[in-house]
Amino acid sequence: MALFLNTHPTPEELVAINRSMEGQTPMKIVETAIAEYGETIILACSFGAEDVVLADMMFRSNPNSTLFYLDTDFLFSETHAVRNQMIQHYQLRDDQIIQVKSTLSPSEQATAFGEALWLRDPDQCCSLRKVEPLTRTLAKYAAWITGIRRDQSPTRANAGIVDWDTKFGLVKFNPLASWSWEQVWEYIRTNTVPYNALHDQHYPSIGCTHCTAPVMPGEDPRSGRWKSSGKTECGLHR
Repeated sequence: MALFLNTHPTPEELVAINRSMEGQTPMKIVETAIAEYGETIILACSFGAEDVVLADMMFRSNPNSTLFYLDTDFLFSETHAVRNQMIQHYQLRDDQIIQVKSTLSPSEQATAFGEALWLRDPDQCCSLRKVEPLTRTLAKYAAWITGIRRDQSPTRANAGIVDWDTKFGLVKFNPLASWSWEQVWEYIRTNTVPYNALHDQHYPSIGCTHCTAPVMPGEDPRSGRWKSSGKTECGLHR
């Protein structure tokens, strides 16, 4: 079942597309997505384990592919380090790895909304530093690829291989939806994929320095995000 470039698939079409793709490998799904959308598809990369796997698959499929990352100005140094490793590993041009930032610097945000907004209103902080820049970026594309897996959290349990992103108005591919954490790491080890060193320090999910804490074995993998609040998602994914 083919997708049609720059169109909005109907619910019935999405059911058929997902049925045809459900048993396919993530690599095959990535290849199909890139073949269908070409320069109008982009990978959202946080430099976490899932996203570096997808980047590896994407650049194997098409070395001229493009990814972007949300630089909130509060990323870990280890996140910047793996970004640099990937640039070297895949010999990426500047236009293949796009830095996306908020229109407000941290000091401008503090002036407008007060210091340490992430403590008082983490939803607004994420909106300013992630959702608005993402909205601005995705408006240029027909489809995006994300690292969502169904077993990451209850809010992601029903993710399709292909979804219509109602929030941002484009097609959304989740090639790793059916994969486990163990399968992600098997791919990283087998293919010697550069990865964030924080994963070796009990950080399964990595975001901003202020809102990410280590997670001990047996705990929910996303419990280290916004640990002092009831927040579970940054607003990028429904």
